[in-house]
Amino acid sequence: MAYGRFQLEALEYWARQGKIILLYADETVLWRFALPRCGWWRRRQRYRLPIRPLSQSQINAQERLKRQEWLKYRSWSYITSGVLLDVIGAVQYGTSRVFYKIVPHFHANEFRQYIHQVMHHFSSTEKKVVMVVDRSGIHRAYKLASTLEHYQDKFELHFLPAHSGHHLNPIEGFWRRMKEVIGAGRCFDDLHQLYRRTRQVLMAHQERPIYEFSW
Repeated sequence: MAYGRFQLEALEYWARQGKIILLYADETVLWRFALPRCGWWRRRQRYRLPIRPLSQSQINAQERLKRQEWLKYRSWSYITSGVLLDVIGAVQYGTSRVFYKIVPHFHANEFRQYIHQVMHHFSSTEKKVVMVVDRSGIHRAYKLASTLEHYQDKFELHFLPAHSGHHLNPIEGFWRRMKEVIGAGRCFDDLHQLYRRTRQVLMAHQERPIYEFSW
């Protein structure tokens, strides 16, 4: 943990000097079901309040159908089922600006497209983009090899030490605040409603931040 913090301090120094663009990236999952504002639950559990009771098998069936629809059409207008929504995001060091991508589910191909999206935004700069991520399998997937080779010397993934993301990645605090604003005490009839609400909150954050990062 100490060595990981030391490495980040070095990257932040180079970012302050204007040598690199430093991004802290991560993914999070949103539910259509209401998130209780407070309550008692076991560690790493937080109970959801569904609009109507859904068994785990029903949730799994909706998620399978959602994946099939997305793989076939890759358009939100064709998504008619699903319970979970994924958000890929990165905050630029020294700012409150969050670069995000909302997807029905997170996998290596979506992360590849997200990297392209980020690099397109910074295409006009000569600075190297360094993205800090955890050591999840998707961030180290073989499918990323061609993308990383394409942006050689322009983009780099910096991996945090194992099990340290919640301690060393500032975007974790933003995710907590974002989830409170989007879904605390609120249920959504379908995934489209959750998608629209999530997009609304993320777009509004660019104008009036909902979370102040401590740099």
